[in-house]
Amino acid sequence: MNVTGVVVEYNPFHNGHKLHINETKQITDADLIVAIMSGNFLQRGEPALISKWARTKMALNQGVDIVLELPYVYATQHAELFANGAISILNGFGANSVCFGSESGDIKDFHRLIKFINENETTYRESIRDALKKGVSYPKALSFAFKKLKNHNQVLDLSLPNNILGYQYVKAIYEQKANIKPFTIKRKEAQYHDKEIPKQSIASATSIRKKLVKEQDHLNSINHVVPSTTYDELVQYRKMYHNFQDWERLFPYLKYKVLTSSPIALANIYEAEEGLENRLSQTINEATSFQSLMEKIKTKRYTWTRLQRFCLHTLTNSTKEEMSAINDTTPYIRVLGMNQKGRKYINNQKKYLELPLISTISKINHPFINIEKRATSCYSLGYSPIIQAKLIKEEYAHPPVII
Repeated sequence: MNVTGVVVEYNPFHNGHKLHINETKQITDADLIVAIMSGNFLQRGEPALISKWARTKMALNQGVDIVLELPYVYATQHAELFANGAISILNGFGANSVCFGSESGDIKDFHRLIKFINENETTYRESIRDALKKGVSYPKALSFAFKKLKNHNQVLDLSLPNNILGYQYVKAIYEQKANIKPFTIKRKEAQYHDKEIPKQSIASATSIRKKLVKEQDHLNSINHVVPSTTYDELVQYRKMYHNFQDWERLFPYLKYKVLTSSPIALANIYEAEEGLENRLSQTINEATSFQSLMEKIKTKRYTWTRLQRFCLHTLTNSTKEEMSAINDTTPYIRVLGMNQKGRKYINNQKKYLELPLISTISKINHPFINIEKRATSCYSLGYSPIIQAKLIKEEYAHPPVII
């Protein structure tokens, strides 16, 4: 059976994602689509609009056969660790291929880039270190270092976000010696950071979230850019939970955490570097919202995303010691949902898996699971006590979604 993986967040699932799945099936000749999906918190250090269970339903209703969770410790990381975690799950699950969207759209570009970087490894790493010493952000340091390499303009443009992530997927496949063939499709129409809903049927997830949360628009303003099953799930979710989750709803709890933590405790938070924890504690009282806090702590050295991730790890109390256990291989595979075809594959495959396959987290004891539980408890904040209890109980007891 030809099993193809996609690495996703689906925040929320929209028509662009549907197009990705359809084209993935076509170019990989996939018999089964497996989505490696981030949980309740995402790579940019922000809460998902809706829970992982609702997003799993959206995926299964639109052509995904199995949804596996990318654990918090990988899902909330920079591109390299994010990709390492996702590829290790796909490799451990027996996937034959992975397909990702990119600005390039040509997988040969990524193989050429891997070879080019390897040939210039020493110079590249030295240039990165030099750029970081000058106080620029890590992504900019990578970009500066890359542009200093001779003939860099003859290979893939690494200044574009999806090319960067795609490069890390392919790099992880090489480094893990994974038996996975990479494919890529060119991103079409809406770009990652587009903020307005277009008239056509494909919009960025950023613009959709803005409509649903920041502008508090009615749901019908996005119904032409999402599948009907996504629209129905969003309607049902708002009816049940009353609101979609975002950082502003979690900000009071972050503020409380910072104000009641000692300097030593904050310094031990993962990604607390170069006095970043002091900057956070010195400005938290002046901030009246999460947006204003971010504007106050933003510097040229740190990207918005990097700062959001630090705030998130502070909220969830994820420490350097806990997160130091991260490596290239995930310790378990957690199933969030499946359809009947996916269920049949899992029943046939699970006896061959080298990693534990779990359906509920009560069945395994691991430090990453403890972080996952804590993250979900923090995700539930901002809702009513009844809904908080429901979300926390789901983390422990929710069986895989079956469509």
